[in-house]
Amino acid sequence: QVQLVESGGGLVQAGGSLRLSCAASGSIFRINNMAWYRQAPGKQRELVASITSGGTTNYAESVEGRFTISRDDAKNTVYLQMNSLKPEDTAAFYCNADVRRFSFELYARTYWGQGTQVTVSS
Repeated sequence: QVQLVESGGGLVQAGGSLRLSCAASGSIFRINNMAWYRQAPGKQRELVASITSGGTTNYAESVEGRFTISRDDAKNTVYLQMNSLKPEDTAAFYCNADVRRFSFELYARTYWGQGTQVTVSS
């Protein structure tokens, strides 16, 4: 089994910063892409940022320049540094990872964390 556990969420005022972490554990042979998604009440889950195994990053236009995604393969962990937070950033944030559990698996499976709440007050 593979488990993703997020941490670092909380309540902050507009303009503040938070750093989210997501650690993967269990049967892991190789982690390909990793990403952060968020979902606000009544809205669809949206991709916030992603990072490939080679370090290539992509960001939603709404967070470009404010958020930074990074990964530490030695720790099987992905991070999301969030600066200049806005009330509209308020959402449950979920990490996502494409994981090959064993060397004989032909393709990776997608796993999700349980989510961590980020609330930005005005």
